[in-house]
Amino acid sequence: MTGTDGTGAGRRVCGILPPYILEKLAEADETAVREAAQETLAVDAEFREARAITPSRVGPEALPERFVLKRTVFDTHHSLFLPGDVVRREGEPPGTDGTATRAYESLGLTFDFYREAYGRHSIDDGNLGLDATVHYRRRFNNAFWDGERMVFGDGDGRVFNDFTISVDVVAHELTHGVTEYTAGFEYQDQSGALNESMSDVFGSLVKQFARRQTAEEADWLIGAGLFTPAVRGQALRSMRAPGTAYDSPLLGGRDPQPDHMTHYVHGPEDNGGVHINSGIPNHAFYLTAVAIGGFAWERAGRIWYDTLTSGRLSRTADFQEFARATVATAERLYGTRTEFEAVVKAWSDVGLNGHGP
Repeated sequence: MTGTDGTGAGRRVCGILPPYILEKLAEADETAVREAAQETLAVDAEFREARAITPSRVGPEALPERFVLKRTVFDTHHSLFLPGDVVRREGEPPGTDGTATRAYESLGLTFDFYREAYGRHSIDDGNLGLDATVHYRRRFNNAFWDGERMVFGDGDGRVFNDFTISVDVVAHELTHGVTEYTAGFEYQDQSGALNESMSDVFGSLVKQFARRQTAEEADWLIGAGLFTPAVRGQALRSMRAPGTAYDSPLLGGRDPQPDHMTHYVHGPEDNGGVHINSGIPNHAFYLTAVAIGGFAWERAGRIWYDTLTSGRLSRTADFQEFARATVATAERLYGTRTEFEAVVKAWSDVGLNGHGP
């Protein structure tokens, strides 16, 4: 067994599962559920400080001449040592472990999406190798990007299934890497919520790309399939209707995400509500994509991607700064046509002014 003890010192670590869900599960009556949540929270706490302070990374000085996909999947065998033992390298045939296979395939799908949709060479635009570790610890209820690789828990089997089960979860976490190499949003307050939103946006687009779904056909759910039948809910988050993804006593009741600035959640928890308040820019993207129509990654996604990678956003950008930047990008790409109007109206519909003083 090789690797570090997984403390994440000096790394930017962003997990798919909001801490407020784990905190509620840590109070559950059922011992197995309670202990799994407590153990996962303990690991998350080790990473929390590094999330906000890790600086953004620098991409390559020049673009590579060709696209090179290089995947490596590791297995910790339920230990805490990262990255673990290599179980599959690029081009090797799949083994018998379905979790490792799903991780490998989802890494490739995300690479293909960024290549075909935006001409991006992996997450750093320099053909960075894509690594993933599976079977991290026991009953670990999360998946995260640690600044170097994807790390997947198997879930506790009672509330959560295997975290490789949803391709949008993998794409969500890898997109934290894209953000890290581009806008570098600080993982705190509104810039942190934008960080989470970018991952939800492109995570959803990767799933739509894989299914060849239009904006109208897509489910706009993040993490569909993660919940076991014990949970009354369809996913972790809904971009179509934030606040409706679940309503389960086991998770503390109704999904708390707002869809409008009038319901913005203030407070220090979750780095200032980065997972909760991401519902607002998420909904703005959904509204934009549906108003434009067609494949969402082509025009709506292009506006968001070009804005994210423009180099013009501050690391502490708030929703207003990002809204105005997307409007400016839409006008530059498409003029004052349907696309521009869709972006302006979407931000207005969530309570933000994307156009004007």
